[in-house]
Amino acid sequence: MGDHLNLVTPLHLATSRDYISRMIDEKVHCMHVAQEYGKDYWDGDRRYGYGGYKYLPGRWEPVARELINRYSLTNRSTVLDVGCGKGFLLFELHRLLPEMKLLGFDISTHGLSEARLEIQNSLFLQSAEEEYPLDDKSVDLVISLGCLHNLTLLGLEKALSEIERVGHQKYTMVESYRTNEELFNLQCWALTAQSFFTPAEWIWIFERMSYTGDYEFIFFS
Repeated sequence: MGDHLNLVTPLHLATSRDYISRMIDEKVHCMHVAQEYGKDYWDGDRRYGYGGYKYLPGRWEPVARELINRYSLTNRSTVLDVGCGKGFLLFELHRLLPEMKLLGFDISTHGLSEARLEIQNSLFLQSAEEEYPLDDKSVDLVISLGCLHNLTLLGLEKALSEIERVGHQKYTMVESYRTNEELFNLQCWALTAQSFFTPAEWIWIFERMSYTGDYEFIFFS
């Protein structure tokens, strides 16, 4: 398997979260709304998700630069983002390498519709659990940030199989926990997650499902 990275964690730690308030705010109702992945999830009240997920110039640029450097990406490379949301990371890659072939998909029509115009034609509606409309090893780098923990084990098996099939290099970031406190905070905060695993359990899953790429865990401390 690949390496344990630390690309997104600095961005994750920069956001403050009130775990108890979310847990006691009709959380089951909010989960139902969030899991539709519509406007409320992205740009509605914070109780349903992001509370307004807007493009902030430069926010994702450090991650994009890290990906370019680690995976030796060039203007001739192809990158696929599984669960790309509004595609802001893909847009930063486009800004740095304008001729790179970018692909991204998500199950949220609202998310895709809010992507930057420069990459709109690179995005499409698709589930991570379905067969990807791409040939074997046709993508230089497959990334997936904050998507796979929203799947069940059966969904994870299919998604990881497809990521492995189409990609030469792979990197995924998932939510995890190391202590009871982090598990509690994660359970309070998560609205869409279906898979709650420790790092050791995630690695066990990756190995059993023949995933060979890099990985990162974010924690809710």
